[in-house]
Amino acid sequence: MATIRALATTAIILLVALSTSQIAFALRPSLGVCRASGYLPGKSGNCEKSNDPDCCEDGKQYPQYHCSPPVTASTKAVLTLNSFEKGKDGGGPSECDNAYHSDQEKVVALSTGWFSNMARCGHQIKITANGNSVYAKVVDECDSVHGCDDEHNFEPPCDNNIVDASPAVWDALGLDQNIGMVDITWSEDHTAVVSSLSGSQIQLRADSRRRERNMSDTRILVVMCFTIREVSATNTTCHTSGFIHGKGRNCHKGNGLDNCCVAGKRYPQFKCSPPVSAKTPAILAVNRFENGADGAGMTSCDMRFHRNKELVVTLSSGWLRLEGTNRCNKKIRISANGRSVLAKVVDECDSVNGCDDEHDFEPPCRNNVVNGSPGVWKALMLNESTGEGRITKPIDRWGARHSNSRIPTVQTRKWALTEKSHDLGSGRDPPRFPDGRREP
Repeated sequence: MATIRALATTAIILLVALSTSQIAFALRPSLGVCRASGYLPGKSGNCEKSNDPDCCEDGKQYPQYHCSPPVTASTKAVLTLNSFEKGKDGGGPSECDNAYHSDQEKVVALSTGWFSNMARCGHQIKITANGNSVYAKVVDECDSVHGCDDEHNFEPPCDNNIVDASPAVWDALGLDQNIGMVDITWSEDHTAVVSSLSGSQIQLRADSRRRERNMSDTRILVVMCFTIREVSATNTTCHTSGFIHGKGRNCHKGNGLDNCCVAGKRYPQFKCSPPVSAKTPAILAVNRFENGADGAGMTSCDMRFHRNKELVVTLSSGWLRLEGTNRCNKKIRISANGRSVLAKVVDECDSVNGCDDEHDFEPPCRNNVVNGSPGVWKALMLNESTGEGRITKPIDRWGARHSNSRIPTVQTRKWALTEKSHDLGSGRDPPRFPDGRREP
């Protein structure tokens, strides 16, 4: 009897062990695996073939991915070749900075999952291949969800493990561009993250490293480091809050540029803007605030129209109300082209709503736009019609608008709030320019 009980007990133990191993085996594939979320039917079209792309074929099914493999200290990926110059590879300006980039710049695009809703924009990543390493800046997304249309050069969605790099990256790694695809590894440059932290956060990170030497349970350390990086990201990054679908209707085309919504195209929405500093980088766009100009109504801060020669601006939604501060009627200093000017905030450049009649069927603004009147552009000696100086292009594929603006733009212009708000009704003497002229 005892023998029978022993055998029964042994059998139960074996069954439990086998069941546990089966469960573990069944669960293992889902850990760290990114599976296709759907399939996109192919549609052929005018596919620009300068870098020998994989053009879409009619009826072929292409996988779509909303995710990418987990990022590690040495993340495996496939390096592909892409030109970020204007007119090359059929692409528009880079999503992160609304700019084109020379083939001599070391820049990359990441698959959708790794791009993480622009969270890695501007980050430096270290790419290793062929026994060499190089640092490159993330400037765009290699879209793993959409494709086979004009916007994506009639190419399929990217795979979920792509680092799409400029020719300069390939040259720095000593790779033959004719190969087109190479297995690589990449990692993030965490010094860039640390440099963006406040003093207290840097101290916290240093304290955690000191504790590391005294910890035996590394799992606790991993959680601690993850939390610290999450804190730094939320303090320095403004993520999209959603997307709006375009409606193509009657769009007013002032300022000589077409920035109208395209039916079915997705445009990002932002309820936030980058942090304000003493010299906040921004994009300067042009807008007219006169009655009937640019299809606009009265400005929301003072319920008025403003003449073209007045020095007035709109700010992206996040900046207008950042941290509970309403910047209506405040003065900000804008610096560009070696000059600076004080301008009054009179309206919002809506970063959330758009593609409707109220917004002249234009997309939402980007989250980093200062929309200036012609008077602002003139004071900065910038040519709003031809794009003189460092004006580069229409703002980007999404556009920037004070419900209505058309957009030659200046990249990376700096602005800073003045200490006083200079209320026009206060009776105070308005500030002067260096040559003695008064502001209007």
